[in-house]
Amino acid sequence: MELVMFPVLAIAATLFLLVLNQSIKALKTRFLPSPNLPPGSLGWPLIGETPAFFQASLEAKPEKFIRERMEKYDSRVFKTSLLGEPSIVFCGTAGHKFIFSNENKLVNLWWPSSIRKLFKSSLVNLVGDEAKRIRKMLMTFLSPDALKSFTERIDMVTQEHIRKHWDGKEEVTVHPTIKLFTFELTCYLFASINDPVCISKLITQFNLLLKGILSFPINIPGTRFYRAMKAANVIRTELKLIVRQRREALEKKIVSPPQDLLSYLLVNADTSGKFLSEIEIIDNILLLLFAGHDTSRSALTLLMKYLAEMPQVYAKVLQEHLDIAKSKEQGEFLHWEDVQKMSYSWSVISEVLRLSPPVTGAYRQSIADFTYEGYTIPKGWKLHVSIGSTHKDPALFPNPENFDASRFEGGSGAAPYSIVTFGGGPRMCIGYVFARLEMLVFLHNIIRRFKWEVLMPQESFGYDPMLAPSHGFPLRLKPLQS
Repeated sequence: MELVMFPVLAIAATLFLLVLNQSIKALKTRFLPSPNLPPGSLGWPLIGETPAFFQASLEAKPEKFIRERMEKYDSRVFKTSLLGEPSIVFCGTAGHKFIFSNENKLVNLWWPSSIRKLFKSSLVNLVGDEAKRIRKMLMTFLSPDALKSFTERIDMVTQEHIRKHWDGKEEVTVHPTIKLFTFELTCYLFASINDPVCISKLITQFNLLLKGILSFPINIPGTRFYRAMKAANVIRTELKLIVRQRREALEKKIVSPPQDLLSYLLVNADTSGKFLSEIEIIDNILLLLFAGHDTSRSALTLLMKYLAEMPQVYAKVLQEHLDIAKSKEQGEFLHWEDVQKMSYSWSVISEVLRLSPPVTGAYRQSIADFTYEGYTIPKGWKLHVSIGSTHKDPALFPNPENFDASRFEGGSGAAPYSIVTFGGGPRMCIGYVFARLEMLVFLHNIIRRFKWEVLMPQESFGYDPMLAPSHGFPLRLKPLQS
């Protein structure tokens, strides 16, 4: 009986301490507030306005949550409480510019506790010089100059994926199938992982990890966060074995560096001559494997949805890719220069990302007291940059609910800080160029092989936490004549 009761008491004690800590924090915020905080509501004790935000997200309308509070309180900035943290939401291009241009001055990167605990020693938990150090190393591998040499390899992996999982099929469930593609590609490029058994094991764990990314960090059996933590540890164990095998192979000169990001991190020091530790390498590979595939699969799934619904756009994209293919020799892979010719395709993808961004926003925290639009923002408060406050602002994008790729044509593009899908400023997404390359190469290969028809036109999409279809988005494929 005592052995049975011990874990129950431990769980109860953990919950009590968590609730006590959050209650003290909430009471201080509510009853000892800054005299001039932005207007808004902190919602219910502990949970704040999280349920309302999650509900809007599940309905694929996180901008509705933001817009309602912009109209009720202040269109520039308001306060709320999300995931147990009192927060200030910055809206519009002015808010985005202020946050992104004050990185390391007034604000620092911050992520919800669940993300920080899951990715431990990775870039998400670093600020200042340590963040710059690791970010610079990762950016060296993910820069345009470096990725130029990987274009043919990405094309090769993409063609092989389509041969295995699309050719000869009458129907395909798009969302999980594209996840397999984006995950295989990131595994191959970042760590040369191509064993199907290993990939299957890892993708199962990453699915569990995704579900707990944005959750209350209660690490007890039965919760999403508990399952996510277990999954992250399984992935770390697998990556540790891969890292040690690679280190041994490099030392014995069985492989030649740098064949991928893993080898690059093992053999290269930073500018001060310091190498990353084993756990830093593991956690940053874990982070990039996660970030490198789930947002792209969301964007590609939505891209195929919009192309199916708009035959004129599909036809124009197809013609662009047929023209590029005609300039290639039979069997020749894409080169970096070919991808740069896909300007209309990128305008289409940009409009997809405007209408249906894979994520809902970015997070920061104040590192000093400062004033914004006449309000006081106290040091230590959490800050949220809302994508929805600009992406569907009719003042920035006339008829914002309509698909119109011409918004991004002609070289002018969108107004500064109006499109923030990949963030902005010094902490802009390091995988932006990779994501662009990955999506365009996939589009080049899929659109020259098929037309497709949506089998569930009324299927809903929602954020949980990435934008995803409720039933996987099944399509009927119609092969094109070669």
